[in-house]
Amino acid sequence: MPSSCDISNDDELVFPLNEDQVKTLVDAVLAHEGVERECDVSVSIVSDEDIAETNAEWRGVEAPTDVVSLECERPDDPDLADGEPCELGDIVLAPAYIEAQASRFGTTFADECRLLLVHGVLHLLGHDHLDDESAEAMEALEDQILSSAENDGTLGHVVITRHRTEEEP
Repeated sequence: MPSSCDISNDDELVFPLNEDQVKTLVDAVLAHEGVERECDVSVSIVSDEDIAETNAEWRGVEAPTDVVSLECERPDDPDLADGEPCELGDIVLAPAYIEAQASRFGTTFADECRLLLVHGVLHLLGHDHLDDESAEAMEALEDQILSSAENDGTLGHVVITRHRTEEEP
């Protein structure tokens, strides 16, 4: 079932993926995860300052980051009526942060955005990387999804745990 994506970029920040590419990636994650219910996803493109505020408010971390996922409903929620779309949640992306990160990790800006969009949708579906085992499972999912998606070929094997040892840009 296709998703609906509401993309906001109020500050008109440079973001290398267009609306169709974002929707295609969201749909690819949902299809890979076997989600059959229509899902609504909001994607916000924000400044480093704005994502730092979001990160502080929702995660208690007072610093900018690449992506924050804010889960609303799960597609398998028994309270949703048959045929009712699921308000999956919000994905907040900080392109300046992502672009700096891409250069550190040897990926293109677009590929790093693809990775983080997929990463964000997986979080909305309940995946996490709080320990090595769950991180490796999430990395494998990202590898599978991104290997069949349009990309620039710079991602290789996804390593979420790279963030545990890297300095902030």
